[in-house]
Amino acid sequence: MKSDSSQSAGSAEKSPILRTGAEIAVQSLIDAGVDTMFGYPGGVILPFFDKLYDAPIRFIIPRHEQGGAHMADGYARASGKVGVIVATSGPGACNLVTGLGTAMMDSIPMVAITGQVRTDLIGNDAFQEADTTGITRPVTKYNCIVKDVKDLARTIKEAFFIASTGRPGPVVVDLPVDVQVAKTEYDAGVEMRLPGYKPKLKGHHRQIEMAAEAINKSEKPVLYVGGGIISANAGEELRALAKKAHLPVTMTLLALGGYDQNEAESLDMLGMHGTAYANYAVQECDLLIAVGARFDDRVTGKLKAFAPHAKVIHVDIDPASIAKNVRADIPVVGDAKYILGEMAKMVEHRERKEWFTKIAQWKKKYPMGYDRKSTNIKPQYVIEQVCELTGGDAIVTTGVGQNQMWTAQFYRFKRPRQFITSGGLGTMGYGLPAAIGAQIAMPEATVVDIDGDHSFNMTLTELRTAVQYELPIKVCILNNGYMGMVRQWQELFYNKRYSKSYLANPDYAKVAEALGAVGITVEKKADVPKAIKKMLGEKMPCVVDFHVEREENVWPMVPSGKSLHEMDGLDLLESMA
Repeated sequence: MKSDSSQSAGSAEKSPILRTGAEIAVQSLIDAGVDTMFGYPGGVILPFFDKLYDAPIRFIIPRHEQGGAHMADGYARASGKVGVIVATSGPGACNLVTGLGTAMMDSIPMVAITGQVRTDLIGNDAFQEADTTGITRPVTKYNCIVKDVKDLARTIKEAFFIASTGRPGPVVVDLPVDVQVAKTEYDAGVEMRLPGYKPKLKGHHRQIEMAAEAINKSEKPVLYVGGGIISANAGEELRALAKKAHLPVTMTLLALGGYDQNEAESLDMLGMHGTAYANYAVQECDLLIAVGARFDDRVTGKLKAFAPHAKVIHVDIDPASIAKNVRADIPVVGDAKYILGEMAKMVEHRERKEWFTKIAQWKKKYPMGYDRKSTNIKPQYVIEQVCELTGGDAIVTTGVGQNQMWTAQFYRFKRPRQFITSGGLGTMGYGLPAAIGAQIAMPEATVVDIDGDHSFNMTLTELRTAVQYELPIKVCILNNGYMGMVRQWQELFYNKRYSKSYLANPDYAKVAEALGAVGITVEKKADVPKAIKKMLGEKMPCVVDFHVEREENVWPMVPSGKSLHEMDGLDLLESMA
C-alpha cells in the first residue's frame, strides 16, 4: 500500500514549462504565420537571434537596416502579408526610421522588432541606447516597449493585429535584452487588450444607399481611387462597380493596377503628373467618388479649385481621413471591399454617352507622348519597351523622381500589387530593396526595378543581397547624370541654375559585376530592346544602365499652387497627338 506521502507526490501538479522572452518572441512570430523575415543582428538583440537559429523562418540579411525595412515593405505590398523587420538598439533601430515612415505614409502593414538595452539602463545613455519608441512614434501606427516578459506574447499578437487591420501601418515592438532572457509561461491563445481599437468594416447602410443614389443621378461621375483599394483587396469589387454603373476610373500613384489600365473606363493617373484627360475629367465632373484615397496635395493641386462642380462621396476605413482635406457630402466609413460590393448591387447601368465622348476627345487631343523620332534614348521609350517585352505582366518597383513618374505614365498596369513605389514619403533608394522584397514574396514573378541613377546610388549595395539569395531581379537605370526631378524644377522655377543636382556616377555595369550580378550598358537607342530581352532572360540579378536623354522633362505638370486644369506641357502633348 502506497504511503500518504507518495500519494501526495503523485498527485502534485507538474511544474509549468517556462520559456525565455526570446523563445516566446520567436514562437509568437511563428504562430502569427510569419515564414519570412528581414533584419540585421547586433548586441542586445542576440538572444532573439539565437532562438531564430532553429526556427522554420526564412531570414534575409540586408546590407543596411534601411534596405531591410524597404524589403519588408516591398514584401508586404507584393504579398498582402505583414512584413517583418528586426534590428538592434541605437543605430540599428534609428536606421529603420525612413523605412517605417515610408510604410506609415503609404499604409503598409509591417512589424518591427527592435532590441533595447537592459531596463535598468534605459535613460542612462548606455552603449547603443536610443529612445526607440520616442523616435518612431511619429512614423508608426503604434509602438511600445515591453518591460515585463509576461506581456510579450500578448504584445506581439496585438502588433500584428494593429498592423494589418483598419488602415494598415507599421508597428514597433521594442524589446530590452533582459526581457529577452527572462522566463515565463507561453500562452498561444492569450487574449488581446485593445479596448479603444475597433476598426469599422461595414459602412452605414443608409450612407451606402445615398452614395448609390448619387451615382445613379449623376451625368458626369468620376471614380477616384487610392491605395486603399489595394490594401482592401477590392480590385474585383471596383471593376464590378465601374462596369455596372459605367464609371470612368482615375487612380492615384499607389492605386495603379487597382483597375486595369487597358480597360476603356481607365483615365490612368491623376494629379501633378497625371494625364490631362484625368485632370480635366475631375475638374468637370458633377460627382467624385473617392475610395481609399486621402486627397493629398499631389492629387488635388490648389485645394480651393479642386473638382469645383462635384458632389463628393468619400469612402475610407479611416474616419480621420474623411473630410480632412476636402469636404465630403456623403461620407462612408468602412472597408472598401465590402462597401463597393454593396454599392454595385444598388447602382444602375447608364451609358453616359456625352460624358464618355468628351473624355474620348480629351484622350485623343492630349495623349501621353514624347519625341519618338529622337535618335537619343528617351526614358519613356525604355519603359514602353519594358512593358511590351514583359507583356505588361511584371511586378514593377521604382525609386523616386522622374523615373517614378515616367513609369506611372508609360507602363500599363493590369492588376493590384503589380506597382510598388514610395508614394507619400517619396523615398529615394526605395526601388532596389523593394524589388528584393517583392521577388521573395513572389518567386515566380518577373520583378523589375525601374530606377533613377541617383535613387539607385542610395541603396545599390543591396544588389549584393539579391546575389547572395539568388534573386533574379532586374534593374533598369534611367541614367541622366542628374537628380532628375530636382533638375527639372531648377530648370522651370530657378532659371536653370542647376545647383548641386549633378553627381558623377560610377560605371554601373562594372559595379554590378563586382557585386556578382550581370551588368549591361546601353548607349544607343537601337540596342534598347536587345538589352531588355537579355536582361529578362537572365536567371540572376541583372542591371542595365541606360544612358538616356539628359534633360528630358516629365509632362504634363501641374505647378505647385496651381489648379489641376492649369497644366504645363499640354502643347507638347497636343503636338504628339
